[in-house]
Amino acid sequence: MTRAPDDWLHAAKMDADRRGLPALKPLLTALADATRVLREASWTHDALGSPSTSDDPESTQPRDEPR
Repeated sequence: MTRAPDDWLHAAKMDADRRGLPALKPLLTALADATRVLREASWTHDALGSPSTSDDPESTQPRDEPR
């Protein structure tokens, strides 16, 4: 089960308060915001689907070589 970013953020902030780490809360908010942006991006794909190499011209290079 995957939590919605707002649910996760609320729980994470409460945990930070319980642990006495108030400085962590802005970082948690930034992480939740970045997660939302990435999930809504038009270029994301189904992680369980087969990778498409036709869209990536560099996909024929071995991974260990610098690009």
